[in-house]
Amino acid sequence: MAGRQLHRLSALRVAKEVAPGHYADVGGLYMQIADSGARSWVFRFKLNGRMREMGLGPISGVSLGEARKLAAGCREMVRDLIDPVLARREQQRRQLLDISPDANVTFREATEAFIRAHEPQWRNHKHVQQWGNTLKTYAYPVIGDVRVRDIDTAMIVRILQPIWTKKAETARRVRGRIKAILDAETVLGHRPGSSSARYVDHLQLVLPRSKKRSQVNHRLCQVDDVGMYQCSMSRIPVD
Repeated sequence: MAGRQLHRLSALRVAKEVAPGHYADVGGLYMQIADSGARSWVFRFKLNGRMREMGLGPISGVSLGEARKLAAGCREMVRDLIDPVLARREQQRRQLLDISPDANVTFREATEAFIRAHEPQWRNHKHVQQWGNTLKTYAYPVIGDVRVRDIDTAMIVRILQPIWTKKAETARRVRGRIKAILDAETVLGHRPGSSSARYVDHLQLVLPRSKKRSQVNHRLCQVDDVGMYQCSMSRIPVD
């Protein structure tokens, strides 16, 4: 917007401001002063129609310049359809489990590490087994031993094309789980930062539209932030 001020905050204002509230800088970066007087940086963003807020650290430990750099990195993730809050959690899990970065990690290795990192929060053991089994059945024959940095759209299409219309629900699950793993590997620096989320989400451009199906009462399931399925009763089309 014309006349919009960039970098609204200054080091002097950051040092002197004491009134509680949120003070905008630029690109979703805010200085937050709580009623208690605690001062910190936060990054606000919108992803998948949902507003979120992510803490970037206390003002006493993070300078204005550092906060701007952190916010810029978060904005890049949002542009790539990656939630920076979830990305940070994934990185912390990997560190706690002592999973070291490896530029040559394969999809199979990445999947095993992802499941180990998330399994403690997955209460349903059957879902954990299904999560891994679908990838072993459909993804591993094509990309199991391929380095995650080398996985491209053509490989994903090869995985999904045979089941895209014949096993539509399974195909959606496989797609969601591949995306979750590749997003995590992007955060860890094992993949280029602009590809995985976009091409996995846009596969409908190269795969046929599913045929119309009759309506019956069924469980409606959706992929959550880590590729697990959350279900509720609804009427959905089935084969």
